[in-house]
Amino acid sequence: MSLVSNILLSFSLSADAFAVSISNGIAMRKPHFITALKMALIFGIVEAITPLIGWGIGTLSADFVSSIDHWLALIILGGIGGKMIHEGLEQDAPNDDAQNSVKKQNVMRTIMVAIGTSIDSMAVGTTLAFIKIDIIMMSIMIGSATFMMSLIGIMAGSYIGKKAGKTTEICAGLCLILIGIFIFSESFL
Repeated sequence: MSLVSNILLSFSLSADAFAVSISNGIAMRKPHFITALKMALIFGIVEAITPLIGWGIGTLSADFVSSIDHWLALIILGGIGGKMIHEGLEQDAPNDDAQNSVKKQNVMRTIMVAIGTSIDSMAVGTTLAFIKIDIIMMSIMIGSATFMMSLIGIMAGSYIGKKAGKTTEICAGLCLILIGIFIFSESFL
């Protein structure tokens, strides 16, 4: 994959964390920079670890699925992208309590949310095992993009609002689908 594809993949995988970070920023109203920094660091670290786990799983199964790896990449990335688009298009139920109260953010809650938003990175890591990519560099890129987008999301949450988070998630879903199509088409070249 090219550097541009790697960058697009990194930022696409950070979209879930960005959307959650915007929501956290809205709920916190005026988050302190240190709090936002800690939360973004947790999101970035978790998001960097999960593709490594997925890559390990993919590497162990590579011999079994090497003849269909391009199909798996297309299905997994297309599925994750489709799910992100669907979630981006869903209407949220109004929740005045979440927006009107300042939620106390603790480390364990942040870690659990970060794990929830990084499952797609694990699935993508599985597909990366099939295309011979430098997984350490890719994980660093994914973690860095997630850290940056989470920090921006938290700090700007009260200004941006939920709509931008959903738009970002839709765009990221489209990017994942396009990357899946690109990997699929490379197998025929």
